[in-house]
Amino acid sequence: MIYLRWLLFPFSLLYGLVVVIRNWCFNAGILKSREFDLPVIAVGNLDVGGAGKSPMTEYLIRLLKGNYKLATLSRGYGRKTKGFLLADAPAQAWDIGDEPAQFKNKFPNVTIAVAEKRVEGIEQLQSSHDLIILDDAYQHRAVKPGFSILLFDYNRIREPRLLLPAGNLREPFAGRKRADIIVISKCPAALERKDQFELQKRVKPFPNQAVFFTSISYLPLQDINGQATDSVIDDTTTVFLLTGIANASPLLEHLKKQTLHIVHHKYPDHHQFSLKNISKLAEDFLACTAQKKLIITTEKDAQRLGEQELQQVMKKLNILVLPIGIEFLNNQQKQFDKLVTDYVRKYSKHSPIH
Repeated sequence: MIYLRWLLFPFSLLYGLVVVIRNWCFNAGILKSREFDLPVIAVGNLDVGGAGKSPMTEYLIRLLKGNYKLATLSRGYGRKTKGFLLADAPAQAWDIGDEPAQFKNKFPNVTIAVAEKRVEGIEQLQSSHDLIILDDAYQHRAVKPGFSILLFDYNRIREPRLLLPAGNLREPFAGRKRADIIVISKCPAALERKDQFELQKRVKPFPNQAVFFTSISYLPLQDINGQATDSVIDDTTTVFLLTGIANASPLLEHLKKQTLHIVHHKYPDHHQFSLKNISKLAEDFLACTAQKKLIITTEKDAQRLGEQELQQVMKKLNILVLPIGIEFLNNQQKQFDKLVTDYVRKYSKHSPIH
């Protein structure tokens, strides 16, 4: 697989040339980046795949929703609809995508919207909102956000910086210059300062960029509807893990600290679970003779289990959800919060809601 990627290197050079020219055109004003007269915060990464964008977006929602009328705007990857769409509660993944559905089901009083063209989406939202959070929009240069948060996955930060298709970068590493804040996500909770210093040198922040380190915070198990449950995992538990996310390694490592009996049903990121997939899971689970056994999935994956064709099989299974959040290392949370809230307060036309 590694050798195959190196064979793709000439295509990466061609891809990189196209991206560099595109970015230059935006920087030079040949292609237009639209600015808006309200705070716009973009969350994204340089790599394909997960770097913790959804937990960061949820963190921002919790931080700001009490003081401002906010909206999140996503592309809605994997949805079966097109154009601008406002999410209803309960939201369905096939209408708006799995991550926006997750946001809406967790924050029913917050406006969650999707649009392939973010400029058109913001135009629809700006008159009735104080600020907009753009999820996974770092490369969406048609919008010029007022504040950008760039995430690097700790588990991939030492990989060679190769562009697609030989590597995982969507744009050259120099693109980090557009960020206001850099976050190295999914770090070990006990990451030592000397290792943090080495990682900071690795991302080469510019003088105006603050660097933060976060780890994943695993929360208590919930049922498929987000309600608390008393289920716990111990060393006698056999866990059937269902994932369709970019990188399940941190989740696996977390579960292995509690039990070594894990059966992983692994699918690609944003995978639309089929009846065959869930039937196979049910067959394996029901055939397992362990006295204590659980089926666990992620919040994002749970959004794609509501398809009507799956419900007959789903009734036989008690699938649990393992929610996650983020924790800031080095007591950096207040500093991060201040940078974000200072930006919003400065550029919002409305006073905070009290």
